[in-house]
Amino acid sequence: VFPDQMRAQALGFMGEDPAITPNLDRFAHEGVALTQAVSNYPVCSPYRGMMLTGLYPHSNGVLANCNTNGAENGYELAADTECWSDILSENGYSLGYIGKWHLDSPRKPYVDTSNNSEEFAWNEWTPPDRRHGFDFWYAYGTYDNHDHPEYWTTHATRDERTRVDQWSPEHEADMAIRYITNEGGAYRDPEKPWALVVSMNPPHMPYQRVPDRYLDMYGDATDEELINRPNVDLEGDTPGARLARRHMKNYLAQCTGVDDQFGRILATLSDSGLEEDTIVVFTSDHGNCLGSHEEVSKNNPYEESMRVPFVIRWTGTMEPRRDDLLLSTPDIHPSLLALMGLEEEVGEDVEGRSRAQLLLTGEGERPTSQPYIWIPYGHPALGRRGVRTHRYTLSVEKAEDGTVTHTLFDNVEDPYQLENVAARQPQIVRALVEEELKPWLRRTGDPWLVE
Repeated sequence: VFPDQMRAQALGFMGEDPAITPNLDRFAHEGVALTQAVSNYPVCSPYRGMMLTGLYPHSNGVLANCNTNGAENGYELAADTECWSDILSENGYSLGYIGKWHLDSPRKPYVDTSNNSEEFAWNEWTPPDRRHGFDFWYAYGTYDNHDHPEYWTTHATRDERTRVDQWSPEHEADMAIRYITNEGGAYRDPEKPWALVVSMNPPHMPYQRVPDRYLDMYGDATDEELINRPNVDLEGDTPGARLARRHMKNYLAQCTGVDDQFGRILATLSDSGLEEDTIVVFTSDHGNCLGSHEEVSKNNPYEESMRVPFVIRWTGTMEPRRDDLLLSTPDIHPSLLALMGLEEEVGEDVEGRSRAQLLLTGEGERPTSQPYIWIPYGHPALGRRGVRTHRYTLSVEKAEDGTVTHTLFDNVEDPYQLENVAARQPQIVRALVEEELKPWLRRTGDPWLVE
């Protein structure tokens, strides 16, 4: 289960944002909660490409969001790229996908939907041969009307969409529950093991599209009570401050709504007697600044953007705990397959590393950093590359004019990343570049590195 744009700080048990998330808090005590997991390229399509393929963007072809700009540059998930879902399908699993896909670039004539115009488009149908083994399909490309979502079903054509008058996470939880209970074998082969992805859009903008029952849980909380991060200029009249004041309650209410619907899915697993036989993962494709550092949302190296929830539960097999493992997005693919006994099926080209033994036992070799990536459309050798360690976040930006800019945050001394110390700590910058960043770039064949 992965909602869109839910930052790690918006989990109640993390003790940061004043988020009301009782189901996730309980789930974290039942599973392994990775408190330092990140989205290496914190924006929708690149994350999804990495999560499914185990490959970093230059290897999987999803170098930026799948929209009109992405289409012009050929950015989308190729039909012949092997995903973990393809492997499960080949090994006898039924697979379901519910919600946001966002891995196919739009093509003309664009689908007539509110996310698309005649000039620029986001939403697109995914034909069956591009669904990577998911045989039950109830999904869309990207569509942000949370109150009135629309989906393409398994056998629908591009012109046939199902429109629903229900908050999208609630409707998607309904569909997940139907898939799990599978009355009359209507959703999957009851003789096969199964895997299901539920990709919710909230807590994504527009934040005001959230049921009142979740807003009411925050009562009359003030801006000062809800916005407790000093990297938001709460007293000022900046765009970031205005954004935070206008929407922090809405954002947290959406997080609470996602928590509520996730709880319903967990309850169905328990009531169906499937809890001990099911590995459950809750994560997100990226976080959300929502005014922190004057940033609107994501696609930057700040903690609010990069750090995501990641809790995995395998009741009776995986000992519950918190862990500061520096998990990277491509690690999800080989780790899940290894946990499911399919380690030998992982392709040799997969760039993520299996963390299955670490998840099971807490023991094993641990990475010392996570890469950070941002690629401007059409310029694969430019943009930002960096690393995040347990202490530091480094970002190095190359512009078209040859300018190189370094940003370094000491996340221990400065957890809200208020001061760029790159100029004062050149030795730390050099060490991180030589010992952490360059090895990542070599390993992933990133053209940003010129040696």
